[in-house]
Amino acid sequence: MTSQARGKRQKASEVGASPTPSHSNNTSGNCIPSCDEIRLRAYEIYLERGGLAGKELDDWLQAEREINGHAQQRCESTDIEDLRATS
Repeated sequence: MTSQARGKRQKASEVGASPTPSHSNNTSGNCIPSCDEIRLRAYEIYLERGGLAGKELDDWLQAEREINGHAQQRCESTDIEDLRATS
């Protein structure tokens, strides 16, 4: 390939290029637990109490409380780290 052809190819790729935002830098999404996270924790709670039926709602609510508490702690620690980084 000639240097002229390489230059055209490079310019063509630069024109349509747009940076893809890094999701690892976006911590706001980490603060909201997903239904899958809650469902998994509720199932773990169900298993921990012997797999007895009849307390599914209690398991779900406990899982929500636990996960929301952990998510809140993650958000607070991330906010503190962000403040330190900007200071």
